[in-house]
Amino acid sequence: MDYDEYERQLFAGQAAGYERGFAGLTAHATEALLDAAGVTKGTRLLDVGAGPGLQAAAAIARGAQVIAVDAEPSMVQAAARNVLGLDVRCAVLPELPLPDGAFDAVAGNFIINAVGDPAATVAELRRVLRAGGRLALTCWRYPPPSPALTVISQAIEAAGVPPQDAPVPPFRAYSSPGPFAGLLREAGFTGVHAELLSLEHRVEPGQWWAAEALEGGPGGLADQDDATVARAKSEFDRLVAQYATGDGQIILPATAVLASGTR
Repeated sequence: MDYDEYERQLFAGQAAGYERGFAGLTAHATEALLDAAGVTKGTRLLDVGAGPGLQAAAAIARGAQVIAVDAEPSMVQAAARNVLGLDVRCAVLPELPLPDGAFDAVAGNFIINAVGDPAATVAELRRVLRAGGRLALTCWRYPPPSPALTVISQAIEAAGVPPQDAPVPPFRAYSSPGPFAGLLREAGFTGVHAELLSLEHRVEPGQWWAAEALEGGPGGLADQDDATVARAKSEFDRLVAQYATGDGQIILPATAVLASGTR
């Protein structure tokens, strides 16, 4: 199985669980991403990897004219439901059914780390930008993996469930500022800048557990018996205790890389 096929299977039908869980974490990078893309009133923006539409809504609030795309049909449906009137389409990178030079800006929040051919994807995003248009992308920094990304899998593995056999993301080699910036430069972007973003996700631990471990999402427990689920939940409670805020919530840290450049 190639990486693109793996990702399609991983997220097939997962929009509802993603929206209740992981989307809240990724949303912390939205405003910085839109700033880096230069999104203001009247900007023609392509929101690539739209998910449930949080970034599209934020861009529209700035006065942008937004077209959004996502590879997963359930995400497209969620975005259309959440952002009334949004032009949202199903499209699978690195091929976009969009004309050359159609956009002033392209923004992708944690989508580049989910594609099988990062170089071809960046080239395609450059193609749909006008001359002088801005591209901004985020990815998860690696190494080390952020606690927000690993606490569920650590709990599951500690409960005795073997880790899933997953392919290494092709983007992993670019998931720090220098290599990420180099990827954009190699595609022909100028004025490239890459920086680290420190994110903190405040959430009720039971909500995070339910959305990320129990709802059939990537690496979850949907197929495990009750005893295994109980062991994993106990391990999860132990692991997240260090992130407790004292008011019944936890703050999960994560580190992202934001890269941007001009066509």
